[in-house]
Amino acid sequence: MEFQFLGTSSGTPSKTRNVTGLALRGPGGGWSLVDCGEGTQHRILHTTLSLHDLRAVFVTHLHGDHCYGLPGLLASAGMQNRTAPLTLVGPPPLWTFIEGVMATTGLGLPYPLAFVPVADLAARTVLPDLAVDAIALSHRMPSYAFRFTERAVERKLDTVRLRAAGIAPGPAWGELQRGLDAVLDDGRVLRAHEWLLALRKARTIVVGGDNDDPDLLLEAARTADVLVHEATYTEEVLRKVGPGPMHSSALRVARMAARAGVPNLVLTHFSPRYQDGDGPLSMAALEAEARGMYGGQLFLARDFDRYVLERSGLLRAG
Repeated sequence: MEFQFLGTSSGTPSKTRNVTGLALRGPGGGWSLVDCGEGTQHRILHTTLSLHDLRAVFVTHLHGDHCYGLPGLLASAGMQNRTAPLTLVGPPPLWTFIEGVMATTGLGLPYPLAFVPVADLAARTVLPDLAVDAIALSHRMPSYAFRFTERAVERKLDTVRLRAAGIAPGPAWGELQRGLDAVLDDGRVLRAHEWLLALRKARTIVVGGDNDDPDLLLEAARTADVLVHEATYTEEVLRKVGPGPMHSSALRVARMAARAGVPNLVLTHFSPRYQDGDGPLSMAALEAEARGMYGGQLFLARDFDRYVLERSGLLRAG
């Protein structure tokens, strides 16, 4: 599994950061987009990603820095002669937004567009290789995190149990190893999933939308390999700004991540006031605040940063 940041700024773009967008690729090919702020399609042009291979777009919430780029991206995919179906996932107003833009601008698409409300996501197979569910967050409008988990991992036959059950090596073993149910000569039916052992844990990545209460992701983070979460402010600035914007500080996210024991934390969605260099309004200040609370592997994302989550659970910048 891998993911690449197309935008890491909050609210407005800066000279070095676009607004929110993240490309995620599972083990089965193709890629998905989480959020699509204005200018995302231009960022895509600077990567190896193709709109023809895009399988789904997941929108965490309907603030403009997370969705204003979507109509243009859909239109460009059509002008590039895309024909494959595309699925949009998000809060119900997302579909109203897209239908409104299409109607008022005369946008017709040469490919089928489907919509899945977040409430229906867990029961739908949006991606063939990744199970996806949504977790409600706390923001000025409905906002969600998306959890992406591998559907299938490498498995080996539990030969010890088979022998103990008196099932000798034979054709049934081969069928089970291939993931097929087997019928023995005596009529017994062996279900493949009951006789296969997972060789490793399925990889899980949680990508959060805007959120002022990181603890809402505590349980999800406990079983995740990677947590991607906004860190709009340092704690000092957050206290000055007050609760109105409903965003998180690097300190609060890192504190929750430490409690959860998630091994990899990637921070993003930084206020444009934070720049490179030193001082209280620097990226270094955000990093220092997070490192003071969290001892796992920490990254502060930049636009175009790419990360690979190995089968072992190791996250590396790629």
